[in-house]
Amino acid sequence: MISFDLKNRAALVTGAASGIGLETARLLARSGAAVALNFLPNDPRGPEAVKSIQASGGTAFAAPGDVGNPGSTEEMVRTAIEQLGRLDLLVNNAGVPGVTRPIPIADLDSVTEDLWTVIMNTNLMSVFRCSKFAAKALAEAKGAIVNTASIAGFGSMSSSICYSASKAAVINLTKNLSRSLAPNVRVNAVAPGVVESSWGIGWTEEHRKESIEKTPLKRWATTADVAETIAYLGFSARMMTGQTVIIDGGISL
Repeated sequence: MISFDLKNRAALVTGAASGIGLETARLLARSGAAVALNFLPNDPRGPEAVKSIQASGGTAFAAPGDVGNPGSTEEMVRTAIEQLGRLDLLVNNAGVPGVTRPIPIADLDSVTEDLWTVIMNTNLMSVFRCSKFAAKALAEAKGAIVNTASIAGFGSMSSSICYSASKAAVINLTKNLSRSLAPNVRVNAVAPGVVESSWGIGWTEEHRKESIEKTPLKRWATTADVAETIAYLGFSARMMTGQTVIIDGGISL
């Protein structure tokens, strides 16, 4: 089990009620960091996640708030930093697919204006909002930001073309934020392929088998695989900024 020495460090992880966000929060807390877990206010998994980390001896705080809402985001980030006392790492992980079943690439009629709005607001704008509101505290700590993108952002097929577009924008935003916040804050991203998690997309068993067969490492990524890379980018990798690390077992090759 991988861990880091993160005593006296503090992190805020968005979308931390489940999946990659929760696994990242657990890893950081297990490594000694104080962690604020962001989740939607009405998501019961959020408080449960905080309690589970605390029960394991970790330092965790609840940071509920809708990162799709500017006012809610600013208040959430401010409160989280006050609870933590400082901020060394912001993990912009919150995101939504917007659908429960993939939309075929040729089915443009199913890609609605509302779907675009929801996906871009949550997947892209939240990254900018949280980074903007956390920038001062991160600069004071000489900290880092790690954004969750996707191999879909490099042109791979995904749940919808608007999801792919949102993740391509996150990759571009990562580069520009790295310029904007340098030299005091490093900004990088991870781009997972398919991850074994509670994401909720209804991939068929046939798709699953075909996908794994095409992957050189013959498996999907786990949330732990992604969390370990996030922690590395956040607290090591001192000469890396503006980069997006692909975590897909080689399928994009």
